[in-house]
Amino acid sequence: MKINALFSHLRLLGKYFRVNLTGALEYRASFFMQAFGMALSNSAFIFFWWIAFSMLQGRIGGYTFEDMMFVWACNASAFGLSHIVFGNANRLSRLILTGELDTFLLQPKNVLLSALCARTSLASWGDLAYGVILMVLTQRGASAWVMFVLATMIGSLLITAIAVSAHSMTFFWGDASAFGGMAQEFTLNFSLYPPGIFPGVVRALMYTVMPAGLVAHLPLTLARAFRWELMGALLAGSFVYCGLACLLFYRGLRRYASGNLLITRL
Repeated sequence: MKINALFSHLRLLGKYFRVNLTGALEYRASFFMQAFGMALSNSAFIFFWWIAFSMLQGRIGGYTFEDMMFVWACNASAFGLSHIVFGNANRLSRLILTGELDTFLLQPKNVLLSALCARTSLASWGDLAYGVILMVLTQRGASAWVMFVLATMIGSLLITAIAVSAHSMTFFWGDASAFGGMAQEFTLNFSLYPPGIFPGVVRALMYTVMPAGLVAHLPLTLARAFRWELMGALLAGSFVYCGLACLLFYRGLRRYASGNLLITRL
């Protein structure tokens, strides 16, 4: 039964993705301009890091330029995939406050998955493409690409889980939209820089309280020297974070007050 439920959820996710992509392609010019603009904006960071590594004898916090580009590629593509597939993650507070969540409660499908997948971000295709381009330009070897693909998928779930956890606080204390944005930015900011530049306590927090280390730094370690115990830690940690996000959302859903919206989605 659990396997059937899993495949049912995957089919639902696939249908939402196709519908959202079809809708985006109806406005091709806007779609490609937003994606290109985001990729172009991100490209400035390549030059920044190239200058920084050149001035500091090729290493920062134990990372080389190629290591840093791998980290940025994973973060960019994970962020892009998260906002492409789960485009409503950062709008959960609004859905809860305005009563728009009623729309998804009326559907005979998973409430959280339906709410997250009902929207997509056009600009995030640029983030996804940016990560792939960085990999093409800076990385060699099959192991790096395997870990990049895995990190993109796992990272997108972790980024979404952070947003869901933070925005679910709206059920308990009111508008948590600012907190949701801050939590995601906080995690991404720490995941974009070498852990070696931070004190030991902060590095510990990056792999425990917040999943910054799991988004790209642990995948980089596995790409350079694969170890099964680290792979197990990556998968287990990701499962825990996603599980906690779901738990918070559904605990909060018990406190949800309907907005009495007389609309539904077909």
